[in-house]
Amino acid sequence: MTDTMTALVQPPHWTLLYAGLNVLVTFALSFMVGIQRMRAKVVFGAGAAGDTPLQRAIRAHGNNIEYVPLILVLIALLEMTGQPVWLIHTLGAGLFVGRVAHGVGLSLSAGSSAGRGVGILLTWIAMLVAAVWAIVAAL
Repeated sequence: MTDTMTALVQPPHWTLLYAGLNVLVTFALSFMVGIQRMRAKVVFGAGAAGDTPLQRAIRAHGNNIEYVPLILVLIALLEMTGQPVWLIHTLGAGLFVGRVAHGVGLSLSAGSSAGRGVGILLTWIAMLVAAVWAIVAAL
């Protein structure tokens, strides 16, 4: 790495905040899976077919795991390449609020809910803005 590149790369300080917050969301969703497993007396899998609190908890956790890591990587890379701090906070906060809303919405209802709608919208916005910004910044 050249001296000029070293000067441009910053540690992803603010991404640490959003990573920590999203890990807490993941922990809470994981904890809910454990509680639902104990209630349903299911050690592995999702139990009987149909809409159950365990199946919803598993999907809320799984959905979170499917989105959060990749978006956090993009946010970290944007931060490390010196993109505006307001962008990092907007993406990080949007992702966090979106994941909380989606997790709560999916945990409480198998059908459509405001939490699920807001959650996926905020998550998709964070993902798309981060992706497009990363592509433009790289060019």
